[in-house]
Amino acid sequence: MLTRIDHIGIACHDLDATVEFYRSTYGFTDVHFEVNEEQGVREAMLKINETGDGAASYLQLIEPIRDDSPVAKWLAKNGEGVHHIAFGTDGDVQDEADGIAGKGVRVLYEAPRRGSMGSRINFLHPKDCHGVLTELVQKKS
Repeated sequence: MLTRIDHIGIACHDLDATVEFYRSTYGFTDVHFEVNEEQGVREAMLKINETGDGAASYLQLIEPIRDDSPVAKWLAKNGEGVHHIAFGTDGDVQDEADGIAGKGVRVLYEAPRRGSMGSRINFLHPKDCHGVLTELVQKKS
C-alpha cells in the first residue's frame, strides 16, 4: 500500500547553490548527499518531516553528472523545476509496481533499481499519470 509522499524531485543545474537556497530560505538542515552513478545524478535529500509509517518526507534535489543522463536531458528541455513526485510504500515496491501495471500504467523498469539512501525504486510513465513522472519507493529496511 502507498503510505506517504516520499519526496518531490527537483532538477537543478547547481546542487550546492540549490541546497543553500532551501537551507537559508526554509530552514531545512537535515541533508543527505550522495551520487547515484546508475541514474547519472548527484543528489541531496532534504528532510521535511517524519511520517506516520516510520519514514519521512523529503525534497530531493538532483543535478546531472553526465550529459546523457535522463535528468540532464530533462533539464535541457524543461529547465530547472519539479521533475517527479515519489510515493512511498510500506510493502514491496515490485508488488506495488505490478499492481499498478495491472491497471494499465506503464512501469519504466522491469525490476526495481537502487534509489536514494539504499531504497528500492521504480518509475511510472508520465503519459499514463497525467503528465507526471511518478516514482515508487521502498525505504531501506
